[in-house]
Amino acid sequence: MSFDASNLRLRMFATLFFLLPCILVPAACSRGPVGELPAEAETAVSHIKQDNLLNLLYVTDRAPTASANGELSFSSFRGRSMSFGSVTLAGERSRFHAGPAGQRDASLHVSRTTKTGEFPQSPYPIELTRHGPRRVPATVTAHIRAAAALQGEVTQRLAIAKRKEAVIFIHGYNNSFDDAARATGKICKTLAAEFVCVLLSWPAGGSGGAFYGYNIDRESGEFAVSDMKKAIRIISGTNGVKRVHLIAHSRGADVLLSALQQLGMEAYTIRSSPTERYKISNVVLFAPDIDLDVATTKLFGFVSDPDTPFGGKATPYGLLPPIGSLHLTVYSSPNDKALALSSGLFGSVVRLGRLTRVSSEEVDLNVLWKNSQLSGIADFIEYRGSAGFAGHSYFLSDSAIQKDLVALLRDRLKAGDPGRPLVEIKRPFWSVLSRNSRLSH
Repeated sequence: MSFDASNLRLRMFATLFFLLPCILVPAACSRGPVGELPAEAETAVSHIKQDNLLNLLYVTDRAPTASANGELSFSSFRGRSMSFGSVTLAGERSRFHAGPAGQRDASLHVSRTTKTGEFPQSPYPIELTRHGPRRVPATVTAHIRAAAALQGEVTQRLAIAKRKEAVIFIHGYNNSFDDAARATGKICKTLAAEFVCVLLSWPAGGSGGAFYGYNIDRESGEFAVSDMKKAIRIISGTNGVKRVHLIAHSRGADVLLSALQQLGMEAYTIRSSPTERYKISNVVLFAPDIDLDVATTKLFGFVSDPDTPFGGKATPYGLLPPIGSLHLTVYSSPNDKALALSSGLFGSVVRLGRLTRVSSEEVDLNVLWKNSQLSGIADFIEYRGSAGFAGHSYFLSDSAIQKDLVALLRDRLKAGDPGRPLVEIKRPFWSVLSRNSRLSH
């Protein structure tokens, strides 16, 4: 009897394992739309472009390839250089979604991708001189030109943007370049296209199957950290950019937090902060697929170390740089089946994207809990709806989540302010009011 039960559990686990790509990104097993724009946002964005076109800035270290019609696209393979340009999305607004809310079907597809610049191959070469090693001057010059060209792209978009702020999105596991572009387009349209919208795309979506594909993407995410950090640094340094908002989904959260860890260390060593140095205002993590302990280490590990150099030397008893407007918002769901599987695969006590007030009482939140509670720099928002098969991409399909993102980024409202569709559980934990949710306190 116990043998049969064990066998059944093994078969169930194997089935879930086989379905991993479908669970973590529904687009991997469906040609349907990535998500739907809420009805209330449709009117607000009806004027964004003639012919229903949306133009985004992309930066990627994927290897280039050709699409089915011969147009430029990007593969799941790692590129040796970081390129950038524009990706044009076209929408189809003639059909309506038949769901209970009657939302208009605002599906997007990639119409054209145009490369406008490229950085040298990385890592950049080092040459030995009689005075010691140095970076190759020609490569440095090429890098400076590419950085200036990328900032030129940002400047052009700033000139026509209502808000002189950049919203940067980093996608998750098993997303193709087109998947990531459509998701970025959804976010941009939800925000009424008032910001400079940027897609940072890393080499996800490999064809290694459920097990090997996830591991390949995981290492490709580590490979991309240096380039993502470089892109954020250059974009934030563009004249005229007042604020930078960083958004990541699923495995993209690990990529983003790793890049932020390095940027934070850079800022700290020159006696600055990510807000002051890189204009980072909001960090938003949707269903982050990262172990809670790993996340806390990346967020607070270096700054809590009294031996970390602050300027020329360590100042163990000195004050830390002011946080400024920097705020972390984590959206989590106990119904996220993808993260439940991920937690089992990696032996996590809890994935950050499944953290709730209830689960927080069962684990030691260490620095993350103490810092967020004492300084108010973080909010944890619980979503208890059922968004799709795996409940992992609710940020693209639930209108309440999208409304809250608009209130956070566009309206600059804090959790608890009128206009945020949130109910307090116990700070810093909140529940989002959604038609698909059942509040649990």
